[in-house]
Amino acid sequence: MCDTCGCGDHELIPVDVHERILAGNDRMARHNREHFHAAGVMAVNLMGGPGAGKTAILEATSHARPDRRIAALAGDLATDNDAVRLRTAGISAAPITTGTACHLDAQMVHRGLHAMPWRDVDYLFIENVGNLVCPAIYDLGQAANVVALSVTEGEDKPLKYPVMFKAADLVLITKVDLLSYLPHISLDRIADNLSKVMPKPLFLAVSSQSGEGVDQWVQWLETVRAGQARPRVAEQSPA
Repeated sequence: MCDTCGCGDHELIPVDVHERILAGNDRMARHNREHFHAAGVMAVNLMGGPGAGKTAILEATSHARPDRRIAALAGDLATDNDAVRLRTAGISAAPITTGTACHLDAQMVHRGLHAMPWRDVDYLFIENVGNLVCPAIYDLGQAANVVALSVTEGEDKPLKYPVMFKAADLVLITKVDLLSYLPHISLDRIADNLSKVMPKPLFLAVSSQSGEGVDQWVQWLETVRAGQARPRVAEQSPA
């Protein structure tokens, strides 16, 4: 659990203090969103548990669309390993090392923008800290929430962690190339559980290894980006 905001634990952080924290975060998120819209950049909050395949999906995205300019902020508690991987894949990436915080917040993202030339990209992926709870609570200024859920995590994760999946615009069911080794896991049951908690169920089965579903994922990104596109304009550095 994060020791800076309590992540909703009212015994650790009183309700009124927690609400003020979220209100301050929402103000900064609106500030971030204004920057993204003005620059014509689509920001995506990519969430999921540890090992769900978030970094691998971004690598596959870069390989599938080398014509698109992609940047990423990679959140983790203690290392820059994911950012290094993403740079190797041709993605402009900067790490956000949170220390003890189990999620990214809008202020962390705002500071992270100073570490990369983000205005010139088509997509900015915010790879959140591996966690199926807290990241869903914090608005970062993103245009879309995407959750990576691997088949190796089990079929009941949407039911056990509904807040994350209720906030998702799209769920990527990852590592489907491993299903032949997991006879007890059913893709249909995962999809059914997602349908029970997502207000507008939308999910894609993908594999960063075989490439299955990656084209559909990229097409979804293009469709959402086209719907929120604005002309690029010159602007000053984030304040």
